[in-house]
Amino acid sequence: MEKQLANPAPLGLLGFGMTTILLNIHNMGFFPISAVILSMGIFYGGIAQVIAGIISYKRGNIFAATAFTSYGFFWMTLVAIWMLPSTGNEFAAATPAPFLGCYLAIWGTFTALMWYGTWGGSKVQQFIFLSLTILFYLLAIEKCTGIESITPIAGTIGVICGSSAFYLGMAELLEEVKGERVLPY
Repeated sequence: MEKQLANPAPLGLLGFGMTTILLNIHNMGFFPISAVILSMGIFYGGIAQVIAGIISYKRGNIFAATAFTSYGFFWMTLVAIWMLPSTGNEFAAATPAPFLGCYLAIWGTFTALMWYGTWGGSKVQQFIFLSLTILFYLLAIEKCTGIESITPIAGTIGVICGSSAFYLGMAELLEEVKGERVLPY
């Protein structure tokens, strides 16, 4: 008898949620980008989500597989965008703000379409994807226009988005552990 794979959603949601919260505390202006955000972006927001996506794929859940692997690789590319310029490689120059805005807008569009995929499902999941769509577009607008006052607003939305993912991850984890729904979602 083949052993059933565990639900990877709590791992993916917590990796996404906690990393998103930390980055957006920075966006709100409380802390600079540091090893905390870079490390979380590579390992928990990045690698852990990719693992959750691969397990979701093996379980036959194409939506979760696409979401977790995509956002896991988002985190890793974001960290690379920040870190590669320090290598001195001429092809790894700092990204101009408007081009970073394009990067964020593409992620916003992807997320808006993923949000559509949540309709009919969990209200918390719908909220996560809607708030993430708004976050990406606000950050894209800030990068394209240079209106820096947008960033703390986006950061507040990001903390709310990440907290929602954290909540859903814990709700699904506790439901599996306790064998009953503990937190509504």
